[in-house]
Amino acid sequence: MKRKMIILCYMLLIVGVSYGQKANKAKELPKHLILIGFDGLSAKSIRDGANMPTLRKLISEGSSTLEGRTILPSSSACNWASMFMGAGTELHGYTTWGSQKPELPSRVVNSDNRFPNIFGLYRDNTPNAEIGYIFEWEGMNYLVDTLAINYRLYTTDCTVPAIKYIKEKKPNLCAVIYHEPDGVGHSKGWSSPEYMNKLTELDKSLSEIVKAVEESGIMNETVIIVTSDHGGIKTGHGGVTMEEMQRPVVFYGKNIRKGFTIEESNVVYDIGGTMAYLLGVKQPQVWTARPIMSIFNK
Repeated sequence: MKRKMIILCYMLLIVGVSYGQKANKAKELPKHLILIGFDGLSAKSIRDGANMPTLRKLISEGSSTLEGRTILPSSSACNWASMFMGAGTELHGYTTWGSQKPELPSRVVNSDNRFPNIFGLYRDNTPNAEIGYIFEWEGMNYLVDTLAINYRLYTTDCTVPAIKYIKEKKPNLCAVIYHEPDGVGHSKGWSSPEYMNKLTELDKSLSEIVKAVEESGIMNETVIIVTSDHGGIKTGHGGVTMEEMQRPVVFYGKNIRKGFTIEESNVVYDIGGTMAYLLGVKQPQVWTARPIMSIFNK
């Protein structure tokens, strides 16, 4: 009888610890996650002194790296797909810069016949969540589970609708994806004065979105991610140089370490894994992503 009581107490203790751990994790996680992506923003441009005071403030007050890598090829659609789908081309099947559907059969598909992506996974996990997706390049429309999204907008300028949406809806998950500086990189070059000037312009847009989060009253419960899909060299990308493959990755907000440089290796699909962790979503087995855990306050 005594032995049974000891076993019962031990089991209750385990259950209590598990419950406590889950409760503590829930307190640490944000209620809002805002991803801001700049197509073609290279890590090299930040190292070379790009005039981006807002981004640099988020770096100094958050966790960041300039050594995040793309998958190959270092091109747009396949990398944005990897960011949202937590895996590389070998599994999700989007293989080119302009993929509108998988060129390879996706290893697994969900009920909407798409490879599992963060938008659909979060919708399944949290049916009442407010999810937004605002983008400037039409190709982004083919890389997400559109049926999982409350507000989806293809526009020539993300900033104004993103500000309005954030203030009015206070989304739980929102991705805002700019087409630049990729366009200027292709036309003028990734090391050109025009490219660097475009970064300063984009930083002003970033500042306005951060301000919108603050004015909406949700900043204390928000994590902001700023990143890109690839860099570039001369007037192109898609190859295997570090200029093309290295991207900035910045985390800022609730429970994120301040002034911290991420040392662990990370690939674009690890953004998806970190988003899943922040949203309390269990990764599917087919994902290869690893959450970047060093960014969190212990």
